[in-house]
Amino acid sequence: MTMPLDDLSDLGDEVLLARYAQGDRMAARALVLRLSPRVLGYAARLLGDRAEAEDVAQEAMMRLWRIAPDWRSGEAQVTTWLYRVVTNLVTDRQRARRRRATNGLDEAPEVPDGSPGVVTRLIEADRMAALDAALVQLPDRQRQAVVLRHIEGLSNPEIASVMEIGVEAVESLTARGKRALAALLSGQKAALGYEDEGAEA
Repeated sequence: MTMPLDDLSDLGDEVLLARYAQGDRMAARALVLRLSPRVLGYAARLLGDRAEAEDVAQEAMMRLWRIAPDWRSGEAQVTTWLYRVVTNLVTDRQRARRRRATNGLDEAPEVPDGSPGVVTRLIEADRMAALDAALVQLPDRQRQAVVLRHIEGLSNPEIASVMEIGVEAVESLTARGKRALAALLSGQKAALGYEDEGAEA
C-alpha cells in the first residue's frame, strides 16, 4: 500500500528504501527528492563539472535501487552508503580523465547564471565559485574529506566509513585540505568582499 508523498517525508531513509523494495513507488520518489540534491552537490564539488556530476548522481541512485531488495538494515546508513558509492564513481572518472591525459581538474568552474539578483547574492556566488575553483586544485582525497566534513556536514566517523579509512586519517586529510584552501584563497579576500570583514584581524 502506498502513502501520499507528504506522509512519507517523516520516514527514515531505510524505511523508505524498504518500502521501495516492496514496490512502493512513492517511497522511491520521496527518497529521490530527499537524497538526489545532496548526492549531486557532493559529486559536483568533487568533479567541478555539473554534467559529469549528474551522470554520477544518477548512477549512484540506480545502484541504490538495485541493492534495495538486499539492503541489510543497521549495517550502514543509506546516506553513508550513497556517499561511498559517489566517491568511488568520482574516483573512477578522475582516473579515466588522467588516462586520457586531459586537463579536467584544471577546468574553470561552472559560471553562475546571469539572472539578476541582489549584490549579496552575487558576492556569495563569487565566493562559492572561488571555493569550487580552489577545491578542484586539492588532491582528490583531501577534497573528498573537506567537502564531506565542511559542506555535507558529516562527522569524522561517518567520513571514515565513506572513504574507508581511519578517523585519524580523516582528521589529517581535512586539516591539510583546509590549510591548502586557505593558502589558495588568501590573495582573493578583497575581490571576494572579505576585506572589510577581516580589516581588523
